[in-house]
Amino acid sequence: MKKWLVAAAAAVLLPLSAVASNFQVGKHYEVIAEQKTAKPEVKEYFSFFCAGCYAFEPIAQRLAQSLPDGVEFKKFHVDFIRAASPEIQNALARAYVVAKNLGKGDQVSTAIFNQIHRSRVPFRSEDDIRNLVLINDIDGETYDKAMRSFGVRGAVNQMMKEQQELSERRVLTGVPMLVVNGKYKILNESLSQRNMQQEMQQLVEYLLSKD
Repeated sequence: MKKWLVAAAAAVLLPLSAVASNFQVGKHYEVIAEQKTAKPEVKEYFSFFCAGCYAFEPIAQRLAQSLPDGVEFKKFHVDFIRAASPEIQNALARAYVVAKNLGKGDQVSTAIFNQIHRSRVPFRSEDDIRNLVLINDIDGETYDKAMRSFGVRGAVNQMMKEQQELSERRVLTGVPMLVVNGKYKILNESLSQRNMQQEMQQLVEYLLSKD
C-alpha cells in the first residue's frame, strides 16, 4: 500500500516538474537584473484602468495566496494609462496601499476594478475613492489619516520611481507585468490562455528557486 501511494504521488508530481523543466529564458521569461532581491518576492505592475489587468486580477490574487511562506506578493500601480488624471491615479494607488496595510487589499482592489470596468462609473474626485473604500469596511478616520501619512505617500512615490526606471530601460512596456525576485520578468504571452493559472504558478515557483 505504501509503495502504491509513493507511485501515485510521483505520477502526480511528474507532470509539474516536467513542465517546469521546459521553461526557457527568452521565451517564458527574461533576465532583467544581475542580482536577486534580498528577500524573495513576486511583484505585479498594473493599472486599475487597464482592461487586461482587470481580467488578470483573479489570477494575481490566487497566485498571491499560493506563494510559499516568506515570499511577499507586491502590487505596484502605474500611471501611464491616460484614462484618468495623474491626481486620481495617485489617489487610487494610495487608497490601495492603505487598504493592503489594513488587510483589505484584495477586497478594495476588486471593488475599484469593478467600478471602473463593470459598473463603468468614473472616479471624479478623491471623495469618490474614499466613499468606495469606506463601504468596504474601512473606518473613515483611519483612512483619512493613512492617506496623508508619510509611509503611504512614500510607498506610492517608490512605485513611480520604479515605473520610471523600468520604462527607461524598456523593461516595463505594458501591464500586467510580473517580476520575480527583481530579476526575472515573466512573458505572459508565452503561457496558455486556457491554463494560465496553473502555468503561471509553476513558472513563478520555478523562478523563485533560480539563482
